Amino acid sequence: MPGSSFTPPADTSRLHLNRLHCHPRHHLLDLEGGAKAGCCWSKGFTAVHLGAIVATLWILMLNGIVGFQLLDDGTPLSLGLILGSALALFIGTGYIALDTAFSYSGHFDSSLAGQNRNIGLYVLYQLAPLLFLAGFFILEAVLVLRVLGEKKPMLYLLAAALLFAIGQIFQYVISTHICSGTNGKINGALFETLFTLLAVVMTWVFWSSITEDDWPMPVTGGTYT
Repeated sequence: MPGSSFTPPADTSRLHLNRLHCHPRHHLLDLEGGAKAGCCWSKGFTAVHLGAIVATLWILMLNGIVGFQLLDDGTPLSLGLILGSALALFIGTGYIALDTAFSYSGHFDSSLAGQNRNIGLYVLYQLAPLLFLAGFFILEAVLVLRVLGEKKPMLYLLAAALLFAIGQIFQYVISTHICSGTNGKINGALFETLFTLLAVVMTWVFWSSITEDDWPMPVTGGTYT
């Protein structure tokens, strides 16, 4: 209608999703009703994603402990402890996320209003992975400098930490500016994913530099008798 402030429902949903897309905590807002224009599978996928992040970084920290050989690595006991604890974190985080999204028990309904504050998800998704990463870095630094007496691998570890930090800056600081400048077409997650991938590559390079695996070499030029 001319002169009216009425906004068509489709435009309202598009504007709402753009604001959600530009928010650095869009995963949590998606679970807590921020993306009501979306469907159930989006919230379910987000819950699985959050659980996978927590479990993966927990395994990364445990791999930092493995280097000290407190238990023989590769044994059923060692693998069972790592995978069992990671599975517990995955299920726990996933359940809280799903309960928040679909109100199974109603315990987290208070987080669906106001500023969408969910302490459980905040601790598991934001704080715990950061602590796991810091623990991995400290453990590996001690292993390399004190146990192995090496310095060069620290360059790879520091590079991995720097790349990861740059990715987080894109996600939490620069993302809103990118999103606003592109009218919601992209956000900082694109660059955060790239730099996180590079950090993973450097972590692999670091781990490869401190291991001394002997790979079997193929025998060539031999003759049969």
